[in-house]
Amino acid sequence: MPSSYSIGIDLGTTNSALASRALADEGVVTIAAIPQIVNLNEVAAEPLLPSFLYIPGEKEFPAGATALPWDSTGGNIVGRFAQRRGAEVARRLVSSAKSWLSYTAIDRKAASLPVNAADGVTRVSPVDASAAYLRHLRLAWDHEHPEAPLAEQEVLVTVPASFDAVARELTEQAAQAAGYRHVTMLEEPQAAFYAWLERHDDWRERIGKGDLVLVVDIGGGTTDFTLISVSEHEGQLQLDRVAVGDHILLGGDNIDLALAHTVAAELASRGTKIDSAQLQALWNNCRLAKEKLLDPVSPVDQVPVTILGKGSSLIGGTIKATLRREQVEAVLEGFLPQVASTEMPLKPRVTGLQEVGLPYAADAAITRHLAGFLRQGDAGLGHPTHILFNGGVLHAPFVRERLLSVLNGWVEAEGCPPVQVLSGEDLMHAVARGAAYYGAARHGKGVRIRGGIPRSYYVGIETAMPAVPGIRAPLKAFVVAQFGMEEGTSVQMPNREFALTVGQTAEFRFFCSASRKHDAPGTLIDDFGDELQELSPVSIRLEPQGDASSLETVSLETVITETGMLQLWCVARDGRRWKLEFNVREK
Repeated sequence: MPSSYSIGIDLGTTNSALASRALADEGVVTIAAIPQIVNLNEVAAEPLLPSFLYIPGEKEFPAGATALPWDSTGGNIVGRFAQRRGAEVARRLVSSAKSWLSYTAIDRKAASLPVNAADGVTRVSPVDASAAYLRHLRLAWDHEHPEAPLAEQEVLVTVPASFDAVARELTEQAAQAAGYRHVTMLEEPQAAFYAWLERHDDWRERIGKGDLVLVVDIGGGTTDFTLISVSEHEGQLQLDRVAVGDHILLGGDNIDLALAHTVAAELASRGTKIDSAQLQALWNNCRLAKEKLLDPVSPVDQVPVTILGKGSSLIGGTIKATLRREQVEAVLEGFLPQVASTEMPLKPRVTGLQEVGLPYAADAAITRHLAGFLRQGDAGLGHPTHILFNGGVLHAPFVRERLLSVLNGWVEAEGCPPVQVLSGEDLMHAVARGAAYYGAARHGKGVRIRGGIPRSYYVGIETAMPAVPGIRAPLKAFVVAQFGMEEGTSVQMPNREFALTVGQTAEFRFFCSASRKHDAPGTLIDDFGDELQELSPVSIRLEPQGDASSLETVSLETVITETGMLQLWCVARDGRRWKLEFNVREK
């Protein structure tokens, strides 16, 4: 049954969002209101689903108090109430699952969250937590659209450009565990750019050949930088990601914690000291106060902040404080200092023993991280012509203006024109909106920016020949992807079959060429000499399927994904499949 909707899902570190676009017409992208528990016995639809999972105790809440329209039994809680309750009972709260999903130092399939779980709390894995958010979004959609279940729609789930192949694969596994069938991974900067494109019919007048767009994404838990170059081929605008920064664990949560410490220090100066549990509650309340103070339409200059005291009297034990706009701006200046473009991020201190936890950024200065990103390699400072903002922190004009001021100081010092802002963005929902738009564009329902792979790719095929002492069997090169092959497309090569080693570790050799642009997929090159550049070999054990044969006769199929992964599928005659994968867009 064909899909009725293109659905974009931003699986965020702090908030997740869902957007959709009907495929039957040229309709607009719409943002879903997501039903979720906001208080005990209260369900409300909100435009964002906070990416928090709360694991309640056996009799923590009355029966039915955490029921949802599609689930009367309760259980683990996702969303707004999970976030609120977790601020009070932190040892039952799972947060930052997306960051844990990309953390290579742990087993990301192991039940490890919450890290500091209380005794008796059932832990979950980063994959399980991600699946819980995705499952909630699916069930919420199905509740509102019973005629078009999400599992039958075309779904695009976004991932950071900095995610490695394993983190992307685990995100896909989480989606499958959540009941998704037709899932495509899309990089967040590309989705944010599509959201901007969808809002501007005059986009060709705003950007053009030779432009370099810097995408700055500062969310609740992370900061990401990406550079996208704009070129033109046969009259078509092409978009190529030319650089991607690290997945920096630094964002709005850090700012909120700094504000909490600011308020706590002010309380201490008046003789009121708070403990760690109260600081956790103050952290959450400072986030809400900060959002009010930085809202461009808000007239207030200060917001009251209240936390519960330690006494038995609910009212008498209340601690009251105030967060002022100048305090927020002073804290933000610490995260966005005026620095030279040569100032690099501070390196973390190396300690022998430390608490198990995420690899948070050692330097809180976002502008130094940006300088480090723009000075990658030996080419000096990168000079973007445009900047596109994304992420909730950048909703504040103060933050955008400060970043732009620092960046323009750098580029103008090198004799380049100031960076232009690509205005008209949707900071909170751009990634979900852009993903939904891109899905429709693949069906001809929108403008699709086309960009092919920059090289032809080959896999090494060992020649079958009698053994000769001291001489290895010659290697042939089989073309699996041709220069310019578009992302999101595939090619089958059924006319040649090869023997695939399974059941033991084997080495697969890959090659590429930027000059051999006309080698067609399915071509076998006997003698390629020094014309091809060898990539790092892939050593992998492909598991047997069915009969325990060590060799399987297969043909090959290539898929170039939207996230720049080349998937080489080895397909047996009976349909069994094995996958090899590597990145064709490495920095």
